[in-house]
Amino acid sequence: MVSDETMMFRFGADENRAEHVIGSTVKAMVEKGYNPVNQLVGYLASGDPTYITSHNDARNLIRSLERDEVLEELVRFYLEKHE
Repeated sequence: MVSDETMMFRFGADENRAEHVIGSTVKAMVEKGYNPVNQLVGYLASGDPTYITSHNDARNLIRSLERDEVLEELVRFYLEKHE
């Protein structure tokens, strides 16, 4: 059944935790010479965690968040920077 009403989409996740996880993951990818934008897009689009390096436990760290939590944090960050 399709509704014409807009649904509210909210997570109870702590934004600071998501920010920390993404930041640590990006740092690990940069340290290993990977392009974090390409790697995160690959991970988010496919769900394949091998796009994320295991360096500094980044792969397990990013998997501690749901992919939609990562997307939410990235969109929130982008929108805050472009208000």
